[in-house]
Amino acid sequence: MIEPETKSWTWVLERECPECGFDASTCDARDVAALVRANAADWRALFAAGAIGAGRPNATTWSTLEYACHVRDVYRVMDTRMALMLADDAAAFANWDQDASAVEERYEEQDPAVVIAELEASADHIADRLDAITDDQWPRTGRRSDGSTFTLDTIARYMLHDTVHHIWDVNQNA
Repeated sequence: MIEPETKSWTWVLERECPECGFDASTCDARDVAALVRANAADWRALFAAGAIGAGRPNATTWSTLEYACHVRDVYRVMDTRMALMLADDAAAFANWDQDASAVEERYEEQDPAVVIAELEASADHIADRLDAITDDQWPRTGRRSDGSTFTLDTIARYMLHDTVHHIWDVNQNA
């Protein structure tokens, strides 16, 4: 499980994360594609080291396998959202309940090898999409069901923080 967000999501774009150390404010959105590919390689390395598996460390923290499934799905959901933003300025996103997905998709029961391969494929796909975004497209907008508005720039950097942060989470729980 992931603790509910208690403050605005924008803080992750404005300063260094006090936990994982990632600073989205210093990251250019044009660099996100390469960083996504590096993140997928980090997940592969964690898997190769035997750090991705079932079993929650406590009742309120996801297992390392659940984190990997979540990151795979972050790449998929954000790719869909970015495609909508590219097709329709001011696109509206369907709600995504991350904790419900973990239960409904049975993250804890998935095969770690398959999950990592799917994570890598999803990362490659969204990185290709990011590489193709032109300078005039970065300001295009989309809106979450809670009313939060993103640009392609901010959603890319927000997504990257999420995936980097979960590497930190896994390292804390491995």
